[in-house]
Amino acid sequence: MARISIPLPSTFIFSTIIPIRITDVNYGGHVGNDTILSLIHEGRCQFLQSFGFSEKDMAGVGLIMGDVAIAFKSELFYGDRVNMSITVTNLEKVTFDVLYKLEKEVAGKTFLVATAKTGMVCYDYERRKVVAVPEAVKNLWVPSPA
Repeated sequence: MARISIPLPSTFIFSTIIPIRITDVNYGGHVGNDTILSLIHEGRCQFLQSFGFSEKDMAGVGLIMGDVAIAFKSELFYGDRVNMSITVTNLEKVTFDVLYKLEKEVAGKTFLVATAKTGMVCYDYERRKVVAVPEAVKNLWVPSPA
């Protein structure tokens, strides 16, 4: 069976620490796949907030998650702290991808927990239609030519 591969860039534009709560742990004694999706949602909200945006208002437009891919690499347990790095790629007319690298540190060693990608679609909730990525956002996330 082919495995999902999520190529990650060498640099990210945002990072945050998210602690694992007891309510994040499932019957297997570790963080479940549904919680990883919730963690990347939290990370994305923090990322947007760092630019003064939200999922309902990103420079005047809303966001819908069009797709998601998660590659699980190692377990998370209660008390772990996830270091989540985030960046944006593939800015198109109405969509862009958000890439995530989730890591944890144990006994001074860093372990990759998961990689993920969400395909985000810009959306006007009042008109119920897809809209363009705002230029102001593109200018924030696309590096200027050297």
